[in-house]
Amino acid sequence: MTRLLQFNGTGLGIKDRLRFVVTGKLLLATSLLVGCSSSPDFESAQIEAKPITIEQANVKSSFLDVYKVWQGAPYRLGGTTLNGVDCSAFVQTAYEDALGLKIPRTTLAQVEVGQEIEYEDAKIGDLVFFKTAPKTRHVGVYLGNKQFMHASTSKGVIISRLDNPYWASKYWHVRRVAYSPQAN
Repeated sequence: MTRLLQFNGTGLGIKDRLRFVVTGKLLLATSLLVGCSSSPDFESAQIEAKPITIEQANVKSSFLDVYKVWQGAPYRLGGTTLNGVDCSAFVQTAYEDALGLKIPRTTLAQVEVGQEIEYEDAKIGDLVFFKTAPKTRHVGVYLGNKQFMHASTSKGVIISRLDNPYWASKYWHVRRVAYSPQAN
């Protein structure tokens, strides 16, 4: 019989045993808390199990063109320029430049645009919302494959992953803004 852990005769002292027990309890508590999370299961969700359409590829390309211009632009609350931009201004600019659509300026107003959809139904160009603090909201543009572009407070305009532990824990919902491919 093989024993994975032997407390006696293996050099594990009382401190090591206590550390092992405490670590085990912390892991158990953490797994229980994560299991109660209301966020989608980003690890196993298959958002784009099928190939994207030509229309979706064009939408993504248009948004990535906007991203190339804005990549690395610093975050500035209330900012609307390459010298400093906040998340909602970046999303507003991205929608206008990529799709020719005007959407509201603030996250508070953007959360009223379009229709809320399930995470599993997200498509390229949908708005992704997060609750980053009790009264603070954040928004980005979904790019497919669990990625979204946004103006991060710490890194400026970047592309992040929805399954990143930080963003997964702050995820709120996805909204679809009705647009016409001809608007591009």
